[in-house]
Amino acid sequence: MTQDQAEIVALRALGWLAEAELLDAFQSSTGADRDSIRAAAQDPDFLGAVLDFVLMRDDWVEQACTAQSLPYEGLLAARAALPGGNLPHWT
Repeated sequence: MTQDQAEIVALRALGWLAEAELLDAFQSSTGADRDSIRAAAQDPDFLGAVLDFVLMRDDWVEQACTAQSLPYEGLLAARAALPGGNLPHWT
């Protein structure tokens, strides 16, 4: 997956967070408000953080992937293509 493709996946995951009514949880976790989320949505590092958040729970991964018609490993592939995604996974 290219970085451009990964950014699209992450943006769609961000949209899924809003639709799934999880944006407040994301904001609480990151300290970001809606205005800063809008501004940061073009930043590949921020998009990596969006995917990190969604990847915290298997049910979120399943739901976000289903919403995008992605295989379940699609979010991991997208995360790997964004900055910081090449770090080792300990789980």
